[in-house]
Amino acid sequence: MPRGWSLRQQAAGTTSFRPGLIFSHFLLAAAGLVLWLVYVVTDTESLPWVALGVLVVVALLGWTMFFRWLGVRRGSATTVGAGAGSAAPQGGEEPSERGLPVPVVAVHGLVAVVTVVLVLLAALGIGGD
Repeated sequence: MPRGWSLRQQAAGTTSFRPGLIFSHFLLAAAGLVLWLVYVVTDTESLPWVALGVLVVVALLGWTMFFRWLGVRRGSATTVGAGAGSAAPQGGEEPSERGLPVPVVAVHGLVAVVTVVLVLLAALGIGGD
């Protein structure tokens, strides 16, 4: 396991990410994938645009988490989730997302950007027959 990442910290809830942010990012991404699979099977013309709209929301949620992660990574965890109702760690606890490996975050972001671009190209009909 990477340094700073432990199940105990995760279970203790020491994170600057709200559960709703994480779960909505995941669930909307899964919904976008399902929409895309339905499009591939049915060839319904409107589905790529719906999938693109869902993926744009997923991307915005992902950017939110990325910038929070970046703030924690740089050591400003106290200001990362300073908003009202924030789940930011208290009492000097180190946030569990600090231990997320940089290559994993980078590859996830790169794959996400490529996915959105490919869905946009498909929605525009570029590269199709």
